[in-house]
Amino acid sequence: MAISANDIRKGMVILHEGSPVKVMEFHHHTPGNLRAMVQARLRNLITGNSFEYRFRSNDSLEKITLEQHKMEYLYSDGSHHHFMNSETYEQVALTEEELGDAAQWLMPGLKIEVEFYDGTPIGVALPATMDLTVSRTDPPLKGATASNSNKPATLENGVTLSVPPFIVEGEKIRVNPTEARYMERVK
Repeated sequence: MAISANDIRKGMVILHEGSPVKVMEFHHHTPGNLRAMVQARLRNLITGNSFEYRFRSNDSLEKITLEQHKMEYLYSDGSHHHFMNSETYEQVALTEEELGDAAQWLMPGLKIEVEFYDGTPIGVALPATMDLTVSRTDPPLKGATASNSNKPATLENGVTLSVPPFIVEGEKIRVNPTEARYMERVK
């Protein structure tokens, strides 16, 4: 599928010089009266090498659709994170670097989409939302409202993010793992 360089987003996989690359970071840049550009940090999914590349905003890129299999996260052995296909019991392992920011959200038993390119696992697609329990946060202040400034909270999986001041320890909240953002309380 052809897309414009302006449409690239973090986590997207595109074909670059014949190889699949994942967009790790990107920045739209318009220097003065010059043409707009997109500066991107890309990671080659075959070699694992990361590099910077500057696209012209009107460059046409090929977006790659990856094969996805629903798998269950099992455990981490320190260097690799292990997943199992619930139907075939086939196991695959991904490194911390292959998972990127997604690694911090993994918890044993989590069902997740593992992405494959040409039969090789290359990453995971996080769910749109996750319901997690707050394991540590400051107690709420008297008269705290949603308009007050947020406070840090550590979740059961060890991730720390910003939550409204009325959230208390032990409360279950819904978060967007892709953006590491609090969404709402869970009843």
